[in-house]
Amino acid sequence: MTQTDSIISMENVTKSYGDFKALNDASLTVQEGERVVVCGPSGSGKSTLIRCINRLEKHEKGRIVVDGIEVNDTKTSLDAIRGNVGMVFQQFNLFPHLTVLQNLTLGPTRSGVSVGNAQEIAMNYLTRVKIPEQADKYPRQLSGGQQQRVAIARSLSMEPKIMLFDEPTSALDPEMISEVLDVMTELAESGMTMIVVTHEMGFARRVADTMVFMDKGEIVEVDKPEAFFTSPKSERCRDFLQKILSH
Repeated sequence: MTQTDSIISMENVTKSYGDFKALNDASLTVQEGERVVVCGPSGSGKSTLIRCINRLEKHEKGRIVVDGIEVNDTKTSLDAIRGNVGMVFQQFNLFPHLTVLQNLTLGPTRSGVSVGNAQEIAMNYLTRVKIPEQADKYPRQLSGGQQQRVAIARSLSMEPKIMLFDEPTSALDPEMISEVLDVMTELAESGMTMIVVTHEMGFARRVADTMVFMDKGEIVEVDKPEAFFTSPKSERCRDFLQKILSH
């Protein structure tokens, strides 16, 4: 897999917080349209990995290239990365004083899209996440699952090439998890390039093209889901899967 045919390329990326290495010499390539699920114990570097891709965290060593553009602090790089890469967080991060529709149109209109076009795009994505009837409500009037679907639609309204998900269901009640995972499954089936940090292994088996296991800031194992779940190569990955799949 060469850098030229991958939409995301991370080479020997290191990120530290003081003496703590959150990422240690991490390398990963992602092809256009590939769905990658990243798992591992808490504190293993999963969130840091995806936050470095869109420069929410600055890596100290190594190289990250997204859609042909090297990730760094230049305005050109940041504008391109933020335009091409959507992100959905654990917490929904919606503006409470704006309606659902206003939350979705804010980014596109700031990027120069007309209000009319932005609203049309927003309603298209609200329909896609199955809550167009909530357009004029405020976030506080929605359930957690609905808020997370709004957050997904908001990211999609910027029409990114890549979507990053950082444990998007971890703040939700169990009955709301499936409605968010259904939306993500549909998005995956549409051919969107996705990197998903999650403990939802049923979703991972269904959707992932590639599984990535991280521990202590390192990418320990990368494999196809079938091999990953049935015959993990490393002791660390086996232990993790036994714990998470036994519940």
